[in-house]
Amino acid sequence: MERNKINPESTQTFLSTPTTATTATIIELKSPGRQHALQVRVSAPVAGGNLPVILFAHGFGSSMLGYDPLVEFWSANGFVVIQPTFLDSKILLNIPEATHQDAINAYLNNPGAKHIWRQRVTDMKATLDQLHYIESYTPGLSGRLDSSRIAAVGHSFGAHTVGLLLGARVIKPDGNLEDDMSDKRINAAVLLSAGGRGGDALSDFAKTHFSYLNQAFGQLNTPALLVAGDNDISPLTVIGPEWFTDIYALSPGANALFTLFGGEHMLGGITGHLAKETTDENQERVAAVAQVTWAYLRSALLPDDKSWTNAKAMLNSPNTIGSIITK
Repeated sequence: MERNKINPESTQTFLSTPTTATTATIIELKSPGRQHALQVRVSAPVAGGNLPVILFAHGFGSSMLGYDPLVEFWSANGFVVIQPTFLDSKILLNIPEATHQDAINAYLNNPGAKHIWRQRVTDMKATLDQLHYIESYTPGLSGRLDSSRIAAVGHSFGAHTVGLLLGARVIKPDGNLEDDMSDKRINAAVLLSAGGRGGDALSDFAKTHFSYLNQAFGQLNTPALLVAGDNDISPLTVIGPEWFTDIYALSPGANALFTLFGGEHMLGGITGHLAKETTDENQERVAAVAQVTWAYLRSALLPDDKSWTNAKAMLNSPNTIGSIITK
């Protein structure tokens, strides 16, 4: 194994390419199983060609309008970022100002909630199916997208969504596996605060309300970086923060683990600038997440790119905010 440390004073020096101005566009798409159009936000640099794609799955209750600290950085540094809004969004539940717990209660009282995890995957695949349409109808983007280089990133519930696209499988109550929902168009991924194994690792609350969290990772083969906070305490598991490192330990595809010291579920505030749900607000932590994930995906998608190698080389310091392990 290879270990590196992150120096918080070095997070602003990771970049090997200059930033550029970006634009954002909202587009409506068709997706099977939805009564209403699937809305996506497309964020793209105003210059450059052969742009790789990040398809981003938001966490529970969020929307295409969240995660600006990450989206702004990625799009300013060469990625087209596409963000669908899923059916669990507080906006679509008509409770935009609700607390996280109120949103969970509304979700659990929704008769269709038990199917939303499947619809999320359907929406992600429908977005990929319509990449040409997205490219054509996003002002200034036509002819600049490289649809052969696609990454997926997800946070929390979104990481569950992306994990299924990478080959993770939900275990049915009878012990058999749900259908394979993987998508080979995705070349690499980042899983942020991703839930781990099921079975005895799940709390009674999770077993009762979120049976789809009972997962197997043996067929998750797509290269992925797992990002976890070592102080992420979740009501969904009985084993503590180490649950969020399971995919690295149990899947053949996850080849890197970035652990943030003191990080909680929002990893310093990745869901938005001064987001109310963030309990571990830390701008240096957010900057590290943005830049390390950018470096990993850039090198995974672009031949001979050294961003990931260079980033790891800069993570050596006694003053640490996190660590990286690779395999």
